[in-house]
Amino acid sequence: MFEQAGFTIIPTIFTIVESSAIITGIDSGLANSPHAARSSRGTVYAARNVLDFWPRAKTIWRKTALTSFLSDVLGPTFGLVRALYFDKPPDRTWSLPWHQDLTVAVKEHLPADGFSKPTTKEGVTHYEAPTKLLERMVTVRIHLDPVGDDNGPLEVIQGSHLFGKQINLHSGPIHLIHAAAGDCLIMRPLLVHASGPSHADSTRHRRILHLEFAADPRPAPDLEWHTFVPFREHSS
Repeated sequence: MFEQAGFTIIPTIFTIVESSAIITGIDSGLANSPHAARSSRGTVYAARNVLDFWPRAKTIWRKTALTSFLSDVLGPTFGLVRALYFDKPPDRTWSLPWHQDLTVAVKEHLPADGFSKPTTKEGVTHYEAPTKLLERMVTVRIHLDPVGDDNGPLEVIQGSHLFGKQINLHSGPIHLIHAAAGDCLIMRPLLVHASGPSHADSTRHRRILHLEFAADPRPAPDLEWHTFVPFREHSS
C-alpha cells in the first residue's frame, strides 16, 4: 500500500509526554539559533539544520515501529540525512503550493551525474537530486500537535510519486492529512503535496519535526551527505 500510495500514517509512535519533550528541546535549541525563521513577534515558524542545534534529533527516531518500517522500505544500510522543523503559529500562518521535495544536503558541490541547481541554504550546500536517488529516500514527519482542518494540514496526491519529477494534479486522489500528536506521516519525497494556511480564528500550532532518510550511505560515488546518521552504527 505504501509503495503505491506514496504515504502512510503510523499512529502514536510518540506519547503526548514525548511529543511535548520534543517541543521543549527544539524550543531550547532554537533560543539562540541563527537557523530559525521568525514572525514579527519572534515566534519561530521554520528552521533548518535541526541536527546542529538539537542533536537529540539524531536518535529520537529510533523507535521499533519506525525503524522496522524504514528497514523494510530502504534496506539495512539506511540513515538519517537531514532534519527540518516547521510550525504554523497562530500569529504567523503560511501556505505552500503543490510541490515535490527535490533537494538534498551535501558536504560540498562536486560534479555528479544527475545533480543540478546547486544552492547554499543556511551555510549548507544543496543540490536538486536525480529521480533515482529520490526514489530511494523516505521522509518521516513527526506531528507534535494535533492537526485538523483548522491549522493548515498537509494535502497529498496519492500515487503522484510514481510519475517522477512532475506535478500533475490529476494523477491521483487528494488526501488531507489529519493526525494526533505523536503520529508519524511517512511519505516519498516525490509525492506531490501542498499546505494551506491555518484558519484565521485558529489558536493552535502545527509543529512538525521533518526527518529525511536515504537508503545509501552516499548520495553518489563522488558526493557525501552533509550528515549521515546510520541506522546501524557499523554501517559504512
